Amino acid sequence: MFDDRRQVLAALASGFSARPVLVVGDLMLDQYHWGSVGRISPEAPVPVVLLEKSTESAGGAANVAFNLANLGLKVELAGLVGDDVEGRRLGGILTTAGVGSEALVKSRLRPTITKTRVIGGHQQMLRLDRESLLTLSPGEEDSLLQAIARLLERRPPAVIVLSDYAKGVLSERVCQRLIALGRQLRIPVLVDPKGRDFEKYRHATALSPNRQELLAALPGAGETPLSLERLVAAGDALRDRLGLDFLAVTLSEQGIALIEANGSRHLPAMAREVFDVSGAGDTVIATLAAGLAAGLSRMDALHLANLAAGIVVGKVGTTPITLGELALLTADGESREPGGKVVERDLARNRVEEWKGLGQRVVFTNGCFDLLHLGHVTCLEAARNLGDRLVVGLNSDTSVKTLKGPTRPIQGEADRARILAALAAVDLVVLFSESTPLTLIEELRPDILVKGNDYTEDQVVGGDRVKSWGGRVVLVPLLAGRSTTMLVDAAAVDSPTGSGSQIT
Repeated sequence: MFDDRRQVLAALASGFSARPVLVVGDLMLDQYHWGSVGRISPEAPVPVVLLEKSTESAGGAANVAFNLANLGLKVELAGLVGDDVEGRRLGGILTTAGVGSEALVKSRLRPTITKTRVIGGHQQMLRLDRESLLTLSPGEEDSLLQAIARLLERRPPAVIVLSDYAKGVLSERVCQRLIALGRQLRIPVLVDPKGRDFEKYRHATALSPNRQELLAALPGAGETPLSLERLVAAGDALRDRLGLDFLAVTLSEQGIALIEANGSRHLPAMAREVFDVSGAGDTVIATLAAGLAAGLSRMDALHLANLAAGIVVGKVGTTPITLGELALLTADGESREPGGKVVERDLARNRVEEWKGLGQRVVFTNGCFDLLHLGHVTCLEAARNLGDRLVVGLNSDTSVKTLKGPTRPIQGEADRARILAALAAVDLVVLFSESTPLTLIEELRPDILVKGNDYTEDQVVGGDRVKSWGGRVVLVPLLAGRSTTMLVDAAAVDSPTGSGSQIT
């Protein structure tokens, strides 16, 4: 999945090394009124929402900053707020999140942009916007640019993010001045764009438009649907014309496309269930910026951004990503697909170290698992419930023959491993050829060692070793009347010859 998995996990473990990032753009306060809907109003054909709670969060460029702070970076935010209650509330939210605000400019000419949403269950019922449609005055632009210049002089960031919501802060003059400063200081400038004219972003490092934003900026594209191939080709032409290093195009259910001078790569969407796409673009640009700030490759940073987007669209409201959520999903990584759970011992050691580094408890159990049955499944589920990750040591075919005789196993090791990997309770499957799993246990150093209660604790191979490094041994109840031998015997009785020869 990642080009350099170790570097990605190291970046997550360190909170992206707390690198400094500057976010500039349109700041907003997002207000939510949450409730339930049980009837239609007798006054008009509209639902009645029974109010249960009200919440506020950072929106627009402020949400980008909030995402970055949640990921562990040191964030400074620049933009305009009104000299009003909403501006002070937004300032309080940012202060609590640890976002620096010395480059915020208070305006007496405009209110703090506020979006108020009414939510009934998981459904947005209504949105009210409060904002000024006036462009920034030359004096406001000057104040903003001067505040940013002072900040850059004292603490140059690793990345600059321009979060444009087309509310007036990121004029052509402001964009071009900040892009020029970025190139002068060799700081990447990433832009989340808006509008039909992308010329004001010329010579930025990268843009991260969604499909509709990219189509709007393409000459003659209009509303005509484009295939992914044609969209990428058009995006590459735009990248070349604007002098950009790359484009990261978010494609909703189709994932994200990375478009560079030497070609393009496509990442499929990671979301399993979509409740609300509000703020998903903010999460993408923030995670991409965090990855680049920490020295990750473009592709690895974009992989992280794709994972982060898959998390936030599964929530309702503008909800920033957290470092813990992203770290857990990334550590899961390739093992989320059953085929990716079956690994060699070296990779198993690395994976276990990653999980432990995230504070997760690793459980280990082992067996032949020949003809998987309900007894196996219940034991595996019980083992998984004891910790955060379950690793299964699986006897190889050679090992099974040594233990069970020449007629076993009934199923080959590849089939047995793949079937085990399909179980939700199992996180990793590792084959071993020795007569016991002792060496594998010593290599993986699990926190908990599990066997069935047909053993006593002193009979569990590796139990004393696990206890020596502070772990424990747990015996789980067996399900009576379930075993592979019983299945084989039953099949033999049911076969026409009674010999069991039909079992393969």
